[in-house]
Amino acid sequence: MPYSHYRPELMGSATLEPSAPVEAGSYQSFTLVYAAGPFGVDDTGSIKIGFRFATDFGPVQFDDPKAPGYTTVEASNGATLETRWEFKRNIRPWSRSLYIGVMKHFLKPGDTITIRFGDRRQGSPGIRMQTFCENEFEFRVLTDVIATYDYVALPESPQIAILPGPGIDWHAVMPTLVRTGAVFRLGIKANDAWGNPSDLMHQTLHLAVEGAAVSGLPATLAFRKGEFAAVADGLTLPEPGEAVVAVRDEAGNLLCRSNPIRAIADPNKQALVHFWGDTHGQSNETLGTNDARDYMLFGRDRAFLDVMGHQGNDFQITGSFWKELNALTAELDRPGEFVCIPGYEWSANTAVGGDRNVHYRREGEAIHRSSHAQIADPGDMVDEASDAHTAHDLFDKLTGKDCVVMAHVGGRYADITFAHDNDLETAVEVHSDWGTFEWIVWDALEKGYRVGIVGNSDGHKGRPGASYPGASFFGSQGGLTCFLAPRLDRDAIFQSMRRRRHYATTGNRMLLDVRITTQSEADVELPNQAGGSDAPPPRTPTRRLIMGDIAHVTDTKVTLDVGVVGSAAIERLDIFRGREMIDTIRPYSPDQLGKRLRITFEGAEYRGRARTTVWDGSMKVTGNTIAQATMFNNWNIDRGIRSQSQDEVRWKAVTTGNYCGIDLWLDDAASGAISIDTPHARASLDISAVGLEETVFEAGGLERKIKVYRLPDAPAQERLQHTMKIQLNQTGDTPVFVRVTQIDGHRAWSSPIYLVPK
Repeated sequence: MPYSHYRPELMGSATLEPSAPVEAGSYQSFTLVYAAGPFGVDDTGSIKIGFRFATDFGPVQFDDPKAPGYTTVEASNGATLETRWEFKRNIRPWSRSLYIGVMKHFLKPGDTITIRFGDRRQGSPGIRMQTFCENEFEFRVLTDVIATYDYVALPESPQIAILPGPGIDWHAVMPTLVRTGAVFRLGIKANDAWGNPSDLMHQTLHLAVEGAAVSGLPATLAFRKGEFAAVADGLTLPEPGEAVVAVRDEAGNLLCRSNPIRAIADPNKQALVHFWGDTHGQSNETLGTNDARDYMLFGRDRAFLDVMGHQGNDFQITGSFWKELNALTAELDRPGEFVCIPGYEWSANTAVGGDRNVHYRREGEAIHRSSHAQIADPGDMVDEASDAHTAHDLFDKLTGKDCVVMAHVGGRYADITFAHDNDLETAVEVHSDWGTFEWIVWDALEKGYRVGIVGNSDGHKGRPGASYPGASFFGSQGGLTCFLAPRLDRDAIFQSMRRRRHYATTGNRMLLDVRITTQSEADVELPNQAGGSDAPPPRTPTRRLIMGDIAHVTDTKVTLDVGVVGSAAIERLDIFRGREMIDTIRPYSPDQLGKRLRITFEGAEYRGRARTTVWDGSMKVTGNTIAQATMFNNWNIDRGIRSQSQDEVRWKAVTTGNYCGIDLWLDDAASGAISIDTPHARASLDISAVGLEETVFEAGGLERKIKVYRLPDAPAQERLQHTMKIQLNQTGDTPVFVRVTQIDGHRAWSSPIYLVPK
């Protein structure tokens, strides 16, 4: 790390009490004692207690002794101490830090500073622990004993382990599309209140199939304490059909239902089936949590992923860690079982291109860094000639290499209008922990690019494939990508990436099928096996197109077929021709609407890091009565509905490009009026005027809106099939894709099918 390394053994020591493991998200009290070393600490010298970027520990506060996070600091010799709780005022990854300055005095060797985090002596409940698990949660102590503001880390800083709480939220996961007779697994886990898989459960689970018969499924499955999941292996669907597995406790109470699974007959094993992946996240060797091995094993064994990648910030990846990553992906990659992809996040500033995810098909490739900003080892500077300081440079360096690139929106967002490579950059990331970013899809379409759509987590909390934001500024659950491929190995997954044959979700596993049939034969482009080839792509004739295809056609109209099986009830299917939404299909009619109103909040401040929009507010109903109110897409249990009466609801909520909302069930479907008050917009309307179509109130920012519309009281339709004719554009591409929205707030986007006039 780029701190001073001058004589750390002379800088003092630190102890922490208690030091036993604690539950994620619990309130605790700690006493950290720093003892000055042989130098002492000079007047205006200081120490910092650093915490990793991703943590939601705290926050620390010094003003209210009865409130959470109250922290006291005192010097054994009575020195005046200045304290500040800072975010991003310390070198990453230790971005959050408690600054303690020694003022008007100094510390002699052996003098101490005592920090009581969550000081309970005056009534504080303590300080809340980080809401996600970590093997070594560190109180990193940094010292500036010479008063030069050049910090030296102690040789050893205190650490504790953070463990999950009891499971309260059950999940059952299966594949979504398999061949008849193909062996698959059912994975079951119980998350604690903050989304951590719990190992504290001990009970017998009762399993029952709804739909097609599942061969090999046991009637019961033991969930044992000390284990994070219960798995039923060796399952098959002998006949074509669809199934869901219901999981109940010993008393018969429903704990959860699995995502849907469909089996198709495919004796020649040529059809494309589904594999779920999260190819984008970090471990603590860069900016994440827990090490890279833990990261990979979590995704495989606790999120039940088929495909994974590791995407550390390039300017933090040392040469030795790059070798370790490549060795790890080679070790864990198992054709037919688990695909593990080597790669990195090219992390340049947005001004010169912004974040890109580079995925290599084989180990041993070079890493072309955007910079060496946080690589202190001179041995890693010898390859600076291979650096790529702009996105144009990156694409030049990758030309001819066996890789794919995806444009990412994170802290730095990818500016694909600045640079793009048609062969290498195969997709844009529409959703992650950072939020939802349909604008990057619109950017690509407006520029005439032909890209697919993916969803990943960019998880920093050690939970790839099941990534929750916790109590931090992240605004959504991490996304997933469903890859359409004939088999599970790297070659097949990379072919899926190159052909854009995948769809993105906000973390759910719905089954989505999008096809176009042409009247005349179309010519579908096949990808070059490595990017940057000057040769025209080969083509193959067909009349049946699927998501991701680039097809040269003579028809002026084509037939679109969409099939959806949701992981929850479906709210709507939106069909797009480029940026134009040409149709919306709902699985219910206006006469099925009831007393349920949906009020949604969506959008962001702007495209960059500080995109979080706070929607804390209230709504009031007059001339009617609120029977029930619930919130959806609220991923932080500190937020949500804070109070509710018969005529008013108050809440806390944020969005980061995604959307959230509140459903109201009223006593009367048409009486009275509703008024909504938020920091960004106010809205009032008669309840009788609320119908199937949205009433929209603009709220500035980046696509910020409030929407009000009506739903059936208890929609339950999880299947939707739709066929329609699509008129093609007279000139240029006609990109056709869909977006599916479920009642629970989850969404999915298909990669476009690009129809090109011959």
